[in-house]
Amino acid sequence: MPLPSNPQRLLASLLLAASAVAVMPRAQAQTEVTAVLAGHALLPHDSTVAAPHRAGRLFRSAGKFAAADRLRRETLGTLPANTFVGDPKHPRASGGALPVKEQSVQGFSGIVALGHDEFLTLTDNGFGSKVNSTDALLMVHRLKVDWASGQVQRAHTTFLRDPDHRIPFAIQNEASRERFLTGADLDLESIQVVGGEWWIGDEFGPYVIRFDAQGRALGLIETQVGERSYRSPDHYSQGRLPNYPGEATGWEVRRSGGFEPMAKAPDGSRLYPMFEWPLWDATAKAQEQAGGRPYTRILELEVATRRYTGRQWKYAFEAAGHVAADFQLLDASTGLVIERDDSTEGAGPGCPDEPRSDCFTRPARFKRIYKIDLAQVDADGFVRKVAFIDLTKIDNPKRLAKVGPNEAVFVLPHLGPEGLALVDGRHIVVVNDNNFPYSSGRRIGKPDDNELTLLDIGALVDAK
Repeated sequence: MPLPSNPQRLLASLLLAASAVAVMPRAQAQTEVTAVLAGHALLPHDSTVAAPHRAGRLFRSAGKFAAADRLRRETLGTLPANTFVGDPKHPRASGGALPVKEQSVQGFSGIVALGHDEFLTLTDNGFGSKVNSTDALLMVHRLKVDWASGQVQRAHTTFLRDPDHRIPFAIQNEASRERFLTGADLDLESIQVVGGEWWIGDEFGPYVIRFDAQGRALGLIETQVGERSYRSPDHYSQGRLPNYPGEATGWEVRRSGGFEPMAKAPDGSRLYPMFEWPLWDATAKAQEQAGGRPYTRILELEVATRRYTGRQWKYAFEAAGHVAADFQLLDASTGLVIERDDSTEGAGPGCPDEPRSDCFTRPARFKRIYKIDLAQVDADGFVRKVAFIDLTKIDNPKRLAKVGPNEAVFVLPHLGPEGLALVDGRHIVVVNDNNFPYSSGRRIGKPDDNELTLLDIGALVDAK
């Protein structure tokens, strides 16, 4: 090959290319492999559980403060809901309504496999925010799944509480004896079993809170990494919003952008909380990004000391508006991350850009699980994405779907595929947060159920 006529220009071009590479996150894997449906089951969206009598009268129903004006509505079913992905141009009724009698089991934000088709699932904080979830109790459920019939039995529910005052700030039930925790106190999104304890990731602080298996709070771990504190606007220390827009805020974690994912090391010695959204870069006055691509961070928490080690990894999103919904480790260095958009749901039919209620305005588009490698990190700290599966294109050769079209290609059409658990060396279970009563992605005009989907991901596990 002949040399260029201007070596100096070539050298300058190479240096410019090298500098561009230096600010770009590691090239992202676009190797798609196939997942196979191995089982499907669901718990109906209208499943409820009675609150403990000692919790008090307020909790005999839930969703009383979900109206836009935040005023109390006592009469059941009088607040009809639109879908989460709706907008003023395209309102679409979900078919659900609040308040509901008792406590809603809805919204699985985290899951742990216990073996023998039994799982722990974590109910989300309530109805989407601090202010509308004051009558929603925080719960962990023990489920038994029958994959053959597609039925899910709720074997037991544990209500989380703080009778020993281990939560360091005022809670909704501060003056009560049992001090049951509510969605106004914490937004619980991820769960791991560590020894005999439950370590649960929260978005409001964000915090990691330890509970015993009876639901009693044991302690709260602040997100303090060396000299740096990570806080959201819902952290208890924030108090209130600034007097004027643009004032210094003192937080960098997006509201509802805390520890949605949290993995556990195979030996149980460390946890890996991960921010759902990119952090705020105060200097750039924008989300953290590299080469025009937003990214989030994975932290490392040592179980024995209950302190962060200072190690961090960066995870590059494929596009702006994407979030990390869960993270689980396959082994000491490789793991699985749910990356999804936060603005689409529905398996079709799609419909044009006009107000309609008989079709999905924004059908599910980007819902993936990536295999990542923490041991393969570039100079800027970005983990390598090895390969991915597409949750909207799941092979279904045995026709195992229990709801939705039972065709050769099965779709998880939910706004929020939210949690995953390792069942064995090649199978995982994926759960959706159905955001009851706001999400309606499976069937037009009906709230999404709590689906548990068993996937054979052998091809993803084997990907290099």
